[in-house]
Amino acid sequence: MNPITIILFALTIILNDKKDPLRFPEEIHLKNIQQLTFGGQNAEAYFSFDEKKIVYQSTTDEFKCDQIFTMNLDGSNKKLVSTGKGRTTCAYFLPDGAHILYASTHLGGDECPPEPDRKKGYVWGLFPTYDIFVADTNGKIVKQLTDTPGYDAEAVISPLGDKIVFTSIRNGDLDIYTMNLDGSDIKQLTHELGYDGGPFFSWDGKKIVYRAYHPKTEQEIAEYKELIKEQMIKPMNLQIMIMDADGSNKQQITNNNAANFAPFWHPDGKHIIFSSNMADTSRIPMNFDLYIINIKTKKLDRITYSPVFESFPMFTRDGKKLIFASNRNAKVRGETNVFIADFKFPTKRKK
Repeated sequence: MNPITIILFALTIILNDKKDPLRFPEEIHLKNIQQLTFGGQNAEAYFSFDEKKIVYQSTTDEFKCDQIFTMNLDGSNKKLVSTGKGRTTCAYFLPDGAHILYASTHLGGDECPPEPDRKKGYVWGLFPTYDIFVADTNGKIVKQLTDTPGYDAEAVISPLGDKIVFTSIRNGDLDIYTMNLDGSDIKQLTHELGYDGGPFFSWDGKKIVYRAYHPKTEQEIAEYKELIKEQMIKPMNLQIMIMDADGSNKQQITNNNAANFAPFWHPDGKHIIFSSNMADTSRIPMNFDLYIINIKTKKLDRITYSPVFESFPMFTRDGKKLIFASNRNAKVRGETNVFIADFKFPTKRKK
């Protein structure tokens, strides 16, 4: 952040409601924000099916890159449930509450895979040794679900508890697939050239929301293919899409020049919450806020008003709680923590 942003951020914190100090005044949809983690990089926190536990990824002093942990809803009883080796991402509880789904590079080596070359700009690494595993809540891996060469990650489970949706580069491009909980019956849902990823099922299991970048011009296509060869992607222009659970009826929901990602369905089935830097004309990669959009009317409401990073939202089944990752209240620059809040939608603004 530049000095002016830091000053404005500090002033906003001072002016916050003393009874709800982590909430910015404009955040009318949020109440009783509670911080669950403190220090390091903590993100992609998702509720268990019974909503009594949270699984998330974290980089702390002990680990040089992300590992998977669980904790209670109040942030207590944090517990390592991945191997502690390699890099992990995108964890999700299985319906039984006794097992965790996540992607890991540990079969490719105990050390963290090297970060992508930032000379290419702001890029995400597509670590080719990522595969998807199931472990029990004591950290013992009980099954490997993918074993194809290249990136397999971004896996979540349908609220119905019957299907996994994930992102894979097994066909040479980044596409979305589904499979059964045991890894069988793999089906490809997207076929367009470009990145399709970050999928989540709707609460009734009938639809999938995801983020996508489909290059159009010759230059865009050439740049995308070159980055794929180098096992990376530049997530600077991502749009939110939806489709039926079988891959049909694809529909673009956002239409801007921003990076829109981390979409999740509101329980009403009519709205999608997501993270975007659309309000930041400087397009600073880490300056994101949460928005919610009506999939039919495209009416947009802004949820967070932080000058830093806000992302990875997930609702409880009743829509009354929202969990998300944020840089707010960070002790050092770039620190990311997990927060939970009461959520009310819609809410009319005071005139």
